[in-house]
Amino acid sequence: MQKNGFLEVRGLKKYFPIKRGVLSRVIGYVKAVDSISFSILEGETMGMVGESGCGKTTAGRTILRLLEPTAGEVYFEGENVLDVKRKDIRHIRRNMQIIFQDPYSSLNPRMTVGGMLTEIIKFHQLASTQKQVKDRVAYLLDVVGLSPQHASRYPHEFSGGQRQRIGVARALCVEPKFIVCDEPVSALDVSIQAQILNLLQDLQKQFHLTYLFIAHDLSVVEYISDRVAVMYLGKIVEITESVTLYANPLHPYTKALLSAVPVPDPDHKLKRIVLKGDVPSPAAVPSGCPFHPRCPEAVDFCQSTVPELEDKGSGHFVSCLLVHSSTGFQPVSGHEQDAHAT
Repeated sequence: MQKNGFLEVRGLKKYFPIKRGVLSRVIGYVKAVDSISFSILEGETMGMVGESGCGKTTAGRTILRLLEPTAGEVYFEGENVLDVKRKDIRHIRRNMQIIFQDPYSSLNPRMTVGGMLTEIIKFHQLASTQKQVKDRVAYLLDVVGLSPQHASRYPHEFSGGQRQRIGVARALCVEPKFIVCDEPVSALDVSIQAQILNLLQDLQKQFHLTYLFIAHDLSVVEYISDRVAVMYLGKIVEITESVTLYANPLHPYTKALLSAVPVPDPDHKLKRIVLKGDVPSPAAVPSGCPFHPRCPEAVDFCQSTVPELEDKGSGHFVSCLLVHSSTGFQPVSGHEQDAHAT
C-alpha cells in the first residue's frame, strides 16, 4: 500500500448486524467490507473491481460516510474523515462527492434540474445573488455537455446518458477534489458509456479531480484507471498499476475475472477459467483464505492461514500465500506448507 496518499484508507470495516427474535438479538454480522487498506494519489483514478456483492459500493459509501464504518481510518488530505462529528461534516461534503449508478433514481423527479443544482449552490453558499446562482447553473450544465435551457426540465424528460451528465453536474456543483464514481456507466448503452467515460477524463484534467472508479466491467476499468484494486468477499486481494494488472495478474481470482473478458480479436483466444461453486455469503466467510473454496490453485494450508496483502515486487500487492514474487506462482514444498500452516 502506498503511503502519504491524497486519500488513505486504513483497516476499513463495515459490518451489518444480523438480528433475530422479538428482542432483535444480534446473532452474527455480514462482513461487507473487511479490513481494507489502500491509498489514492492526487489526480489519480483508482479502479475498484469485483463480482456483485463483493463490497465495492459499500466501501465507496463508507469512505464518504454515507454509511458509518464499523472500524478503520480514512485520511483525506491528512484529516481523519471518520473523526469529524456529523454536525461538522459539511466541509467534507464539499470536497468529497459521489456519482451514483442509477442516473434516474438518484435524481428527485419532482424538481427541475435547475432547481436541484440551485438548492445545492444555496445550501453551500457558493453564490451571493440570484444572477450568480443562475449563471453557475448554466455553467455546470454547459461543462457536462448539456444546454442551459435544460435547467427548466425534469429528470423524466432526459435520456439515460443525459441524466448521468446531470448527476456529474451535481457532483461538480460544490467544486470537489475527490469523487467516488459508483458504477456510473453500468446502466448505459455501450456507445453512451464511452461518452461519459471521456467526459469524466476531460473533467478530471480541467478541475484536477481524483477518482475512485467502482465497476464490475473490467474493460471499462482498464480504459479509465491508473491503478486497480480487486475485491473479493469484502477484502482487497490484488492492487497494482492498471497496465501491470492486465498484463500480469497474479491472484487466481484476478486471473479468472480477466479470462472472462471478451477479446475482439478472433485469433487471440484466452483459456477460460471457470471457478467452482458460488460466492460464499459475507455472513459466513470461509476460514483461512476466503477464496480457497473456489480457487483452482488452493493447497491444504490455504484453508487455515489468512493471507496478508503484501508487495510482491514493484508495488504489486497481492493477498495470496502461493504468490512469492511478481513472477507469479512458485512451487510450495512440504516444509513450506508446514511452516505456513503453523
